[in-house]
Amino acid sequence: MSLFNVFNVAGSGMAAQSTRLNTVASNLANADSVASSPDAAYRAKEPLFAAIRNGLNGQPADAGSEGVKVLGVTESPNAITSRYEPGNPLADADGYVYQSNVNPVDELVNMISASRSYQNNVEVMNTARQLMQKTLDLGK
Repeated sequence: MSLFNVFNVAGSGMAAQSTRLNTVASNLANADSVASSPDAAYRAKEPLFAAIRNGLNGQPADAGSEGVKVLGVTESPNAITSRYEPGNPLADADGYVYQSNVNPVDELVNMISASRSYQNNVEVMNTARQLMQKTLDLGK
């Protein structure tokens, strides 16, 4: 792997973790939202990642990984819970409102994990940059 490819790999990781942080922010913002039907209730968003596989030096495509890409954002299949609140303007005919399926504790864990992964990719880029600078300094 070329040293320049390190920037591509780390950059794709940073982009993926940025998407993950954005979905966590969206989930946390809608954690306490309610709706008048289970279909209208907010469902937690989850990004779906895949490794980008490229062959290295004429080797098969599974010989090395060249980063990560975001395949899309899916919705959580977890159940929507209902709450009896007959005074709520969003209540259905039976007096129930439907709460989002966001688990704030899980989202905070995801946020910490994504933030650390992002920071690690920044450190990889900084280290690669420093190595390139030291290599250029050898010629002085």
